[in-house]
This record gives sequence, C-alpha cells and structure tokens, in this order.
Amino acid sequence: MSNVVDVTQDTFKSTVIDSDKPVVVDFWAEWCGPCKKLSPMIEEIADDLDGQVTVAKVDVDNERTLGAMFQIMSIPSVLIFKNGEKVDEFAGLRPKAEIIDRIKPYL
Repeated sequence: MSNVVDVTQDTFKSTVIDSDKPVVVDFWAEWCGPCKKLSPMIEEIADDLDGQVTVAKVDVDNERTLGAMFQIMSIPSVLIFKNGEKVDEFAGLRPKAEIIDRIKPYL
C-alpha cells in the first residue's frame, strides 16, 4: 500500500500547508518519462520515512492552478514544505539518496 497522497487544489492547504510534519510534494504528469522513473522512488521514500514526513503528488495537468502558484516550469519538480513554508525544491530526476539527503534537514 502506498503512503503517497494525491493532492488537489481543494486538499493542498489541509495536506501540505497545515501539516505538522514536513511534506514532500512531487509535481508530475502522466506523459512525463522522468516523472514515471521518479514515481517508484517517491513511493519508496514515503515508505522509508513513514510517520516522519507526508509525501504528496500533484498532477499538473489536472491541477494547473497549483502548478502556476508554485511556478512549476519543468517536471518532475519536487518541493519540500515545513511549517507551511516551502523550504527546498528541485527539478528533474535525482537519485533516491540525494532526495532523502535533501529531506533530512527538515525532519
């Protein structure tokens, strides 16, 4: 079972902004090749850090407003939030270890 939460414009505030844990948000699209390669790593990170972080996904084709709000220009883009504020972000496919290293300072 996946620990990744699909987020929409309606659930973004409650899931990401109001979270008492750090939140990793993967902005992706179904047609994006690198997104498909990142997705299993995002699922593994959600399992590895279960209880420590919330891991969410935003489909930019369905949630264009969220993509625009965070100025997502390329996908995949991963944003890390803590206490409702964006604290880190990166675009493109990265190794799982690098992603975890980027999350660790916010745990």
